[in-house]
Amino acid sequence: MSSPRPTLPAAHQPPAPEPTPPSPVHPVDERRPLGRILLFGIQHVLVMAATPISAVFLMSATLGLGHDLTVKLLSAAFVLSGAGSLIQSLGPWKFGPRLPFVMLPGGAPLVLFLSIAEQHGLRTAAGAVILTAVLTFVVLPLFSRMLAFFPALVIGTMIVIVGVNLVKVGAVLVTGRPGSPGFAEPSNLALGLATIGFTVVFYLLFTGVLRQLAVMLGLLAGTLLAAVLGRLDLGRAAEGGLVSLPQVMPFGSPRFDLLAALPLMLYSLASMAEATGQTVVNAEAVGKEIDRRTAVPATVRGDALTSLFGGFLGLPLMVTSGENIGIVRVTGVRSRYVTAAAGAVLVLIGFLAPVTRAISVVPSAVIGGTAMVVFAVITVLGVQMLGRSDLDKHTNTFVCAVALALGLLPILVPGVYAGFPPNLRILLESGVAVGAFVAAVLNILFHHLRPGIAARLATSRTESDR
Repeated sequence: MSSPRPTLPAAHQPPAPEPTPPSPVHPVDERRPLGRILLFGIQHVLVMAATPISAVFLMSATLGLGHDLTVKLLSAAFVLSGAGSLIQSLGPWKFGPRLPFVMLPGGAPLVLFLSIAEQHGLRTAAGAVILTAVLTFVVLPLFSRMLAFFPALVIGTMIVIVGVNLVKVGAVLVTGRPGSPGFAEPSNLALGLATIGFTVVFYLLFTGVLRQLAVMLGLLAGTLLAAVLGRLDLGRAAEGGLVSLPQVMPFGSPRFDLLAALPLMLYSLASMAEATGQTVVNAEAVGKEIDRRTAVPATVRGDALTSLFGGFLGLPLMVTSGENIGIVRVTGVRSRYVTAAAGAVLVLIGFLAPVTRAISVVPSAVIGGTAMVVFAVITVLGVQMLGRSDLDKHTNTFVCAVALALGLLPILVPGVYAGFPPNLRILLESGVAVGAFVAAVLNILFHHLRPGIAARLATSRTESDR
C-alpha cells in the first residue's frame, strides 16, 4: 500500500494562475441597453427616411405610376432598406462587414433605372437590376484582387466627391430644383437654416446622450417649427389603411435584356469601388481595424443580395449609404447594433402604413437642412483621408486634382454632357463613377506602370553606355 503523497506547505504551493482578463469589446461590437439602441437607431431612420420616400416618389412621377403601386413600392423600399441595413450591420455568414451601415436606393442607379424603364419598359428595368446583382457576384472575386489599386489617395478623392454630391442633394431638398416653381423660396431657406441652427445649438449646449442626439433633436425642432408656421399637413397621415405590404414582381415577370442592362451593369463596377470607399471610411469613422480583402467583398455581397431581392420587388439597385457615417461621426455612437436597430425599425415602417405617411409629411426643407450637416461631415472625412495620402508629393497632388476636376464637373455644371449619346451620358454624369475611375487609372499609370517603365529605360541607358 503506497503512502499518501506529502502535501506542500501553503507557502510552497505553486501560485494559482491569474484569470485571463476578458478582451475589451470594441465600441463597434458594444451591446448597449435596448432602449438607448432603439433611440439612436430612430435617429438614423429620421435622417435617412427621406431617401426611400423621395426615390419612390420620383419613380412614380417620372413613370406615371398609380397611387396603389406607389404605396407598394414605398413599402418595399423601407423593407429592403431595413433588411439591407441588418445584413450589413450584423454580417451573417459572408454577407456584410459587421460595421454600422445602412442601405438605401442609390441616386445614380435610380437615374439609370428610370432611363431603362422609359426606353425599354418597367419589366426590362427590373430585369436589369437582377442581371446587375448577379453580375456583381460573378466579378467580385476578380475585383477583390484589384483592391491594391484603390489606396487612400483614390478612395479619399472619391469620398470627397460623394460628400459634395450628397450636400448638393440635401441642398436641393431645401431649395427645390433650379427653374422649378418656388425655387429658393425664402420660407424654405429659413426653415432649412433654422434646422441647421437648432442642431448646432443642441450640440453646443448639451452633453452626454442628449448631445449625441443633437441631429435628431434638430430635426424634431425643425418639424415643430414647420407645424407652428402651418407647413405641416397632418391630415395625410390619417388617410388609408393600417398595413402596407410589398408586392412581388409589381410590374409583371422581369424581362432580361443584356444590351438594355449594360449601362447599369457598367455602373455596378463603379459602385463596387464606391462600396470600397464606404467600407474604409466607415471603419475609420468608428476606429476599427479591418482587412479590406474580406470586409470590402462582404459589403459588396450585402449590396448584391439586397439588390437581387429589390429587383423582384420593383426597386433600383440598393447601395450602402454614406449618410449614416456622418451621423456616427457627429454623435460618436459607433455600435453596429444601432444601425441594426435602425434596420429593424425600417422594416417595421415598411409594414405600418400610418407611420410611413407620418414620416412623409415632414417638410423636405427640414430634412434637407439636417442632411446637409450630416453629408458635409462625409466630405470632411474624405479630406482627412487625403491628408494622409502624401499630397506634398506633386504626383499625388496631380492625380487628386485631375480626378476632382472631372468628378465634380457634372455635379457643379448639370447637363454638361447633354450632347453625348444617352448611354454614355448616363455614365459620364455620375461624378462619383468618373472621379473614382480617373483617380484609379491615374494612380495605376503614375504609381504602378511609370516606375517600371522608368526603371527599364534607366537599365537600357546603362547598358548602352557600356
